[in-house]
Amino acid sequence: MKSLAVLYGLICYAIFFVTFLYAIGFVGGVAVSKDINTGLPGPLIATLLVDVVLLGVFAVQHSLMARPAFKTWWTKFVPPAIERSTYVLLASLALVLLFWQWRPLPDVVWAVTSPPAVAAIWIVFALGWATVLASTFLINHFDLFGLRQVWAYRRNREIPPSDFVTPLFYRVVRHPLYVGFIIAFWAAPVMTQGRLLFALATTAYILIAIQLEEHDLVNHFGDRYRLYRTQVGMLIPRLTGAKSGVRPVP
Repeated sequence: MKSLAVLYGLICYAIFFVTFLYAIGFVGGVAVSKDINTGLPGPLIATLLVDVVLLGVFAVQHSLMARPAFKTWWTKFVPPAIERSTYVLLASLALVLLFWQWRPLPDVVWAVTSPPAVAAIWIVFALGWATVLASTFLINHFDLFGLRQVWAYRRNREIPPSDFVTPLFYRVVRHPLYVGFIIAFWAAPVMTQGRLLFALATTAYILIAIQLEEHDLVNHFGDRYRLYRTQVGMLIPRLTGAKSGVRPVP
């Protein structure tokens, strides 16, 4: 049973990682069979409706299942050791659905033609995704994606409570992972209507998700997190740094 939990966790992680790599190509329009602008455009209203619903499915799943109250209810049916892996699996499947069913809006909103400027934008795009990945390791990548939980279960060990720390990027902004996503979504030498819709919707979702997450963080860490919020900017660095912080809750 414990070995099956580890295998399940590894499979969920592998699905996530492939989905993450595909997401880079999907948004950037590189090295994938279907990207955000692939396909024949359909009626505008129908296209907008489908795309917004797809984005909404991911947003609801991603935020609802991350809330403590939902986790308490969910683990009555799903073993706690695989709760996180199941969350990661369902989030990945929601993204796969989005990639599969996304309707293109290929009309160009803006286009950068200068080769040096295009190269600079692609570098920023890559740095955004690199920031996302690096931020997951700063807050324990393997815990975030469920592998730590199944391995601890396999070894009959309890996972200690989260520590109050601010590693690297978290001394500059409270949510560097989200900063990376925003940079990656908006860094586009050619911005189509579809890419703009995706960037606007995901940025709006990020701003809402941060409020939900920080509510949970305040409940968990109390005054320590309240102090951290006064010292470190949410998405934009402040002039004064912080000496202490918190391990964010995804």
